[in-house]
Amino acid sequence: MPSRKCPKITETELSLPVCRYLQEQGYTVRSEVHDCDITATKGDDLIIVELKRNFSTALLVQATKRQRITDSVYVALPRPTRPKARSDLRHLLRRLELGLILVSLNGRRAPRVEVVFHPVPFQRQKRKRARRAVLREMSQRSEDFNTAGSCQRKLVTAYRENAIQIACYLDVLGPMSPKQLRALGTGPKTLSILYSDFYGWFERIDRAVYALTARGGEELQSYSELARSYRARARHSGAGGEAAS
Repeated sequence: MPSRKCPKITETELSLPVCRYLQEQGYTVRSEVHDCDITATKGDDLIIVELKRNFSTALLVQATKRQRITDSVYVALPRPTRPKARSDLRHLLRRLELGLILVSLNGRRAPRVEVVFHPVPFQRQKRKRARRAVLREMSQRSEDFNTAGSCQRKLVTAYRENAIQIACYLDVLGPMSPKQLRALGTGPKTLSILYSDFYGWFERIDRAVYALTARGGEELQSYSELARSYRARARHSGAGGEAAS
């Protein structure tokens, strides 16, 4: 059975319920005044509403230009169906100090207009925990092994780099304990990485002794530049017999 396509909403269909809503709030409403879709006045208050069938960069540019005329600028859109789209849209409009009006159009019911929020000054609040997480991640990466914008390869996070370091040491120096690995500089998370074995690279072969799995050896090839560096460090740190003794 073919799916039913929703009819496209026109800006005229958005305009009528928004104008009616503003009139019910006591505003004098006029359309298409100096390129503004809808203008409304009540006393000294001037409201401008820009209508669009779809959210776009052009809408944002148009609306922010209207802020040269008045602080009370809204964008009016059909109500989106995806919750994620609504969340992202609201965040962006709040940052631009624009108001948001959503119009629900249903052929069986009268259009419903909802003023989601009014244009108010945006208070930027930096998230200290998120900032600390970014700085910590940066400090724990030895170099930049990723390419910005790339989606074809796995990212080298600080955790993955630490796992690669441990894998290279086990590959070059043979099975070792977490204590021996930490002595070589693999860091305080060594035991957790080995025990959790998130990537399937490690196996415990004796009490507190871990070795590199075949899968771990194969997947190191995907990080050849980084693996080459850590293998060189492992060889420089001493012979395998000394490290394991």
